[in-house]
Order: sequence, then C-alpha cells, then structure tokens
Amino acid sequence: MGFRYTMIGAALCIFIFYFGLLASLFFSVSPKGFWEALVHPSTLFSIRLSLIAASLATFLAIVIGLPSAYALSRYEFTGKQIIDTFLEIPMIMSPIALGASFLVFFNTPLGEAIQTRGIFFVFEFPGIILAQFATIAGLATRLMKASLDEISPRYEAVARSLGSSSWQAFYRITFPLSFRGLLASVILSWAKAVGEFGATVTLAGAMPGKTETMPIAIFTALASARIEKTIVLILILITLGLIALYGVRLTGRMIRYD
Repeated sequence: MGFRYTMIGAALCIFIFYFGLLASLFFSVSPKGFWEALVHPSTLFSIRLSLIAASLATFLAIVIGLPSAYALSRYEFTGKQIIDTFLEIPMIMSPIALGASFLVFFNTPLGEAIQTRGIFFVFEFPGIILAQFATIAGLATRLMKASLDEISPRYEAVARSLGSSSWQAFYRITFPLSFRGLLASVILSWAKAVGEFGATVTLAGAMPGKTETMPIAIFTALASARIEKTIVLILILITLGLIALYGVRLTGRMIRYD
C-alpha cells in the first residue's frame, strides 16, 4: 500500500469511527419518541438556558479578552509571560476542579461577602455564566491574540503618524483587518461555552427548571434512563457544534479570498 493511501486510510478510519458513533444514536429512538422528547418543556428550557448563558458568558469573555489580547499582542510589560501562561489554566485544569475552586472561594469571607451583598452564584443562574466565562475566557483571549498577531503593527504606526489616536488606529485599522479572525474566535468560544459541563454542574448544580443546561440535562436524563431525551440533546449539541465549526471554516475561506 502506497504512502498516500495509507495516510488517506487513516483519515477515513477516524471519520468512520465518529460517523458510526453518531449514526448509532438514530437507531436507539423512534421518530415519535424523538419528537416528544424534543418538544418537552424541560428540553426546551435546557436549550433556551444554554443559549442564553453561553451568549452572555461569551460576551463577557470578549469584552475582557479583546483588550487583554491586544495588550499581549502589541506591548511588552512586566509580568507579560506570567499572564500569558495563566491563560492556559482553563485548558490544563479539569473543569470540575475549576468549579470546585469557585465553591471553595465562595466559602471564604470575601466570597461570602460577594454573595450576601451582591449576586448569588452558587446553585444559581449567574453561577452558570461565571463557570462558562472561566472556562472560555482564556481560550477566547488566546484565539483573539493569534488573530491580532497576524496584523502588522506598522499599519497602526502609520495611522498614528497621520494624526490618528491609538483608539482610532485600532478601530479603523486593526479591528477591521482582524475582524474575521476575531469573529471565528467568538464562534469557537461560544460553542465551547454551550458544551461546558464540569465547572457548571459543580458550581451551579443540576436543578431541573433552574440550572439544567443541555450538557447537565444529558447527564441527568441518562442517569434516569430517559434515552430519548438524552439522544435529542446530544444531537442538538452536535448540530450546534457543527454549525459553529462550519462558520469558522467559512470565515477562514473568506479571509483567504480577500
């Protein structure tokens, strides 16, 4: 067997593995059971909760992550390497450990003061947003930094030499040039937030009708042997993920065509 066909065969094996895994879902539920599980109020609540929480968490991650990414991409300052390294913590730390860290924090005097005088996070909706934000903030910053790194600082320098302020140079030059890369970062971060489970279930719990996002609903439905609901939610998560990935690839093709 030639080298080329060996490499292609390996790629096909991976495709067959995942395709077979996903195809098996359709053999375990009837059309009627699928539809009933899809339109069930608890399923619709989990879908709505996941979309809202992931969107809010992604918005917060972008608001904080974009200026952070710009600073790491453009400036040299004391502690830069330490900050850059800490962005990897959500990627190397177990999500359950991350959620447990929040539980420990909210049992400290500072954490208790925040909850008693501000917003309640433990076993509440804000806890979902906080857990998802903590999971994706580092990823979003890292992805946006990579997009900004591709834009030469010389463009901004020229704009400033012509009278533009630093803010104007960013919004008129760097932001438009890196927009599609930043958009891809937002899409991937949002998809990651939608599928987040470990930190969310540890901090916000798994209370039906309150903090049960789609990944948590999959876990509780499977634990109670509600196979139809489990399969429906898995397929919805897969569909959202594939749409997000297609959007990223479409954005990448648009960048290459420019």
